Amino acid sequence: MVFESWIANTWAFQFVNGIASPTLTKFMLLIADSFWVVIPIIALYLYLKKDKNIYAYVLGVVVIYVIADIIKLITMEPRPCSVSSLSWINHPACEATFSFPSEHAAVLSGIPIFLSKYKVLTVLYIIWVVLVLFGRVYLGLHYLSDVITGVILSILIWYVIYTYRMILSKKGQGILHLIKE
Repeated sequence: MVFESWIANTWAFQFVNGIASPTLTKFMLLIADSFWVVIPIIALYLYLKKDKNIYAYVLGVVVIYVIADIIKLITMEPRPCSVSSLSWINHPACEATFSFPSEHAAVLSGIPIFLSKYKVLTVLYIIWVVLVLFGRVYLGLHYLSDVITGVILSILIWYVIYTYRMILSKKGQGILHLIKE
């Protein structure tokens, strides 16, 4: 219950409960479920475009997901929807996993670094990510602080992966060079 009383978390829940509606809830549930569809579609898109970032992208998704999962297992922060003192928040679908940090935020937030040469796709992706991250709080699955921490974690890790990828490409090696040795 570390984050339960943080003022920004309370404000965020009050805000989303103020705008909650059955239609918006259905939309947010749909957006949340699209996570598992969009990530492979981006990988396929990069593959079909013969974009050399595909390997760094796949590696990044896996690494960030694992790191975020390890942090969740260490902190064991319960989801807001499972905290009895927060029973007043909108939470139509509570998952029995941990909250901190948001894996959705961690995996998704840094991906535009790999999409930057595809301008329209980048804009659409960023709009989608904002909806997904808003939905995590709206659905009571995360505190605002979980999402913010996930975004920061994402940007840091994706930046390291992308920078390393660029260093290897300048040396004439790809990210697969790591696997071959």
